Amino acid sequence: MIAAMPVPKMKILIVDDDPVNIGVLANALKDSYEILTALNGHDAISLVKEQSPDLVLLDIMMPEPDGLQVCRLIRAEGAYADTPIIFVTALDSLEGEGQGLELGAVDYITKPVNIKLMKLRVRNQIELKRHRNIIQAQNALLTRQKEALEATLGRIKRLEGLLSICMQCKKIRSGTNDWHQLEQYIGEHSDAVFSHGLCPECFDKEMKKLD
Repeated sequence: MIAAMPVPKMKILIVDDDPVNIGVLANALKDSYEILTALNGHDAISLVKEQSPDLVLLDIMMPEPDGLQVCRLIRAEGAYADTPIIFVTALDSLEGEGQGLELGAVDYITKPVNIKLMKLRVRNQIELKRHRNIIQAQNALLTRQKEALEATLGRIKRLEGLLSICMQCKKIRSGTNDWHQLEQYIGEHSDAVFSHGLCPECFDKEMKKLD
């Protein structure tokens, strides 16, 4: 029996200029997720491009670029524009929360962090991301299948219509008025592969010749 392949852990990028804060969040999440960390906005942007994390926990109050600027830069990258971003910040105000949500953050957690609540919010966003990944993979598969079907239909259409066949040698006349063996013509206009044999009638004729 073939063993099932292990499911890779989803990646979470934690961005904070305080290593202690990073340690707290990383320790709470490391058993369930692959953890990436960055101490500044520049490293965070590089890691997003290199590692494609499934979720970003992003501090707002950092030296430039601050969390809001980092969020804006991530959203400007087409390939990572839908990466879930949760702000983790000491700013406890409706104005700060509104700024983050306007930039495209999916959630907002205030410091000091309630670890249990944080883990639940992360889990919810990760599950949504997992479902989006499945849908994207299915859409990509459907696109490939559609392209393959269209290519097959294109080959079939090339065989449609009236074909001129010689009554004697059974060659087929192409659109350029050239005459081709039946096998050659079908082989050039489809993916058919031929094998050779004798039908019962021809077999009897050949046996009579031998007799």
